[in-house]
Amino acid sequence: MAELTISLNIAGRPYKLVIDKEHEALFRESAKLIEKRMKDYSGSYAYKDNQDLLAMVALEFTTMHLRNEQQISEQDVQWEQKLAEIDATLNACLQQNP
Repeated sequence: MAELTISLNIAGRPYKLVIDKEHEALFRESAKLIEKRMKDYSGSYAYKDNQDLLAMVALEFTTMHLRNEQQISEQDVQWEQKLAEIDATLNACLQQNP
């Protein structure tokens, strides 16, 4: 994969990153979203310090990530149960019709 060096501005600071070229748009969109959420928090709450704003954004995104992981795990269990039911049904059919 081709690597690319990009510079992203987050909370008023530039960050140079070396990433896979195919992920450039994802990183740039992520930085924009962080900046947007920081602006939203600064307008809605008394937080003015960038560290406080970044902490709130990190907490929000981490909570969303953990919630998504939990939902995926629950869906995996449901799929495993459904596949076990299908397997049992197919095995029963095969035993009835040798």
